[in-house]
Amino acid sequence: MSDRSYYDVLGVSKDADAAQLKSAYRKAARTYHPDANPGDPTAESKFKEVGEAYSVLSDPEKRAAYDRYGKAAFEGGGGGGGSPFGAGVDPADIFGDIFSEFFGGRGGAGQGHARGSDLRYDLHINLEEAYAGKTMDIKLPGKEACDRCDGNGAEPGTSPDTCPTCQGRGRVRVQQGFFTMERGCPKCSGRGQIIKDPCRKCAGQGVVQTERTLNVTIPAGIEDGQQIRLAGPGDPGRAGAVPGDLYIFITVKDHEIFERDGPNLYCRTPVPMVKAAMGGEIEIPTLEGGRSKITIPEGAQTGRRMRLRGKGMPSLRGGQRGDLFVELFVETPRNLSARQKELLQEFCDNSSEDCNPDHHSFLGKVKKFWEDLTDVEDAR
Repeated sequence: MSDRSYYDVLGVSKDADAAQLKSAYRKAARTYHPDANPGDPTAESKFKEVGEAYSVLSDPEKRAAYDRYGKAAFEGGGGGGGSPFGAGVDPADIFGDIFSEFFGGRGGAGQGHARGSDLRYDLHINLEEAYAGKTMDIKLPGKEACDRCDGNGAEPGTSPDTCPTCQGRGRVRVQQGFFTMERGCPKCSGRGQIIKDPCRKCAGQGVVQTERTLNVTIPAGIEDGQQIRLAGPGDPGRAGAVPGDLYIFITVKDHEIFERDGPNLYCRTPVPMVKAAMGGEIEIPTLEGGRSKITIPEGAQTGRRMRLRGKGMPSLRGGQRGDLFVELFVETPRNLSARQKELLQEFCDNSSEDCNPDHHSFLGKVKKFWEDLTDVEDAR
């Protein structure tokens, strides 16, 4: 083992938390794993080194001792040597995805009757469809069991033979470093069967490419980023095993009027300056296509929010609908005629501080600020 610190071995700082340690270990172990570097003694040594580092740093007591005394704390057999996982470390937890990558998954089940692959379908809908829900047809490219060989991959009139190497399990055990692992059988490519006379239609695969039309229901209230799982429409399994599932990933397109935040909708609405000053009613569109009236109070300012209860999005679980929040912004008149400018100037000339209290309050604060600065300069 090298003289590098355990923190340097994992490439983390001394204040790294448990999640950062675990992530760094997974990355390093995947890089130096013997199966990824067959016949490379340097990689095997580094694999053991990162295992030793993690076994110490992942244990709070060992880590505290290491931080205080270094590797000397474990001389005499109490340290991080031995298994690359260390005491109390679950290799399945650390190496779950590494097993899948190098060995095709954990456990003793063969691949001869493997479940079919799951499929993903990206579906884009608008906000109105998310509000009301929708039933629609989608075109789904994928695979289906070959009708010529009934999915077993053998030409009609023949049948597959059990693989003599794996005895039909699709997997064989091998000794690799510290472990006895399982990997796909090299004789049958993990199928558990040998097909001597492959089906002419599917070339022995048992499945053929196809495009299916599925009728799917999008529930009212669905949100951007959510998924819909349909059991069974995925790729067919091998040798009659259960098919995979279909996952529909929902993307809700932006709306030109409304913004959504969970169950609530938000709408930014312009209000003419005169109506904001004097008050009055305005009409607001609602997502189902209707209209609602709201009363603008006298003196309404930009940024004021008003709520329409129950005019938001429906709940997927059937609860209360969200609300619609209307945010006002006061629109300053533009493209004024000479007469309009004259009237506005006359209004301004006849306005008192009560008409623009915020403006006059701000001017008062600015005046005091300047006076305070002047007093400081005079004091110097």
